[in-house]
Amino acid sequence: MVPHPLILGGEYIHTKTVHEVFNPYTGLSCGSVCMADFFEAKEAVRIAQTGAHRMASLAAHERSAILHRLAGLIQEESEKLVEIIIREGGKARKYAAAEVARAATTISISAEEARRISGSMVPMDGYPAGRGRLAFSIRVPVGIVVAITPFNLPLNQICHKAGPAIAAGNSCIIKPSSATPLTALKFGELLLKAGLPKEALSVIPCKPEVAESIVSHPDVGALSFTGSSKVGWHLRHATNAGKITLELGGNAAVIVDEDTDLNIASSRIVEGAFSHAGQVCISVQRVFAHHVVYDDLINRILSRCKTLKIGDPNDQSTDIGPMINPVKTAEAYKRIQDAVSQGASVLCGGACNEGILTPTVLTNTSPLMSVNCEEVFAPILTITPYRTFHEAVLMVNDSPFGLQAGVFTKDVNHALYAANHLQCGAVVIGDIPTFRVDSMPYGGVKGSGIGREGPYYAIREMTEERLIILNEQQFA
Repeated sequence: MVPHPLILGGEYIHTKTVHEVFNPYTGLSCGSVCMADFFEAKEAVRIAQTGAHRMASLAAHERSAILHRLAGLIQEESEKLVEIIIREGGKARKYAAAEVARAATTISISAEEARRISGSMVPMDGYPAGRGRLAFSIRVPVGIVVAITPFNLPLNQICHKAGPAIAAGNSCIIKPSSATPLTALKFGELLLKAGLPKEALSVIPCKPEVAESIVSHPDVGALSFTGSSKVGWHLRHATNAGKITLELGGNAAVIVDEDTDLNIASSRIVEGAFSHAGQVCISVQRVFAHHVVYDDLINRILSRCKTLKIGDPNDQSTDIGPMINPVKTAEAYKRIQDAVSQGASVLCGGACNEGILTPTVLTNTSPLMSVNCEEVFAPILTITPYRTFHEAVLMVNDSPFGLQAGVFTKDVNHALYAANHLQCGAVVIGDIPTFRVDSMPYGGVKGSGIGREGPYYAIREMTEERLIILNEQQFA
């Protein structure tokens, strides 16, 4: 099988180093890609400088048109994209299809935002020195945006980075996850087909040290990274970029108050905990249930877990497919075993079925167990009772992370208390933390990162504000 070439400044390039990509479900090779080395990395930045100048010269409506064409191409090629995501990412078909649909939406939103980039008027005459001066700000592109993307959303995460970068008039270097580079290369193909100036795009699978050489290059204007906290914080210190967005880990929690509709809450919790085998930054990992409804909620969750279909991600009816690779599966299984050895109870799951970790529900856990205090990124859910709402909020906040949190309550005072006191980037009242629409500001606090995604907000992260001051006397 001929390896897929990387994309370097819009050109398809074959290299000596080849990386094999494996299907997480079958364990068999599903393709291979050419890998960039330090030479290609340096070239990517050099070409991207030319691409940045070309992009900055395009009018807003031209950038918007490119992105609108791209959204159309994603829709036209949706089935191919779904197949690639299933093959290299192991994502269940219904979730892969949902991701492709979201990706087209993210690009469409970016296309519209490209037409709305603006600054503001700045009043100057509030002080004597400002008399006779007119000032306003404009937003200008940073130049080169480096986008490093994860395996779990291999298409939509690229769209959340490349879409706003292009909308803002930047060039873009994309470094995809080594587990899912085929999706990224297909995206690059569609973007070039949509009419993006070729110098404005590179898609270069590469090793971490090569990626770091790009990130640390002095000509890079912005870094947008989604991945592990360890790598993200390391790159923050390695980069010279003036603009940095880090979307990192989380151990998202849900509070279930005593007045909650438990049918709705249990249904949403199961979906939020186990979709894509729990490999989502805002998967439900911790549930804190009022002691009055604790047992009832557990029974409803267990009942729903029994209905989940585990198996081939190609099957439209499959709910739970494999984790990304056997190493991650083994790590997750060990977390469960460690928790059990420390006193936790396994109410369901906790085993591997033909290489797939079954949806696991744990009780009697403690805050210091890794299944609670770390990001598990696996189909593992812990449920803990609480007595007062104040106590529940403290339990949620007892975490190094702060991405999103969910709160099921009909008490407006509790809802407002949660909104004001939960330490996270978003508080979702009446739903799970896994809820997201692609136009909203998305990002975390504490160990979960810095900056915000969502096209409007990402564009601000990928542009600089420039103040223009006119001395009116010079025009008299």
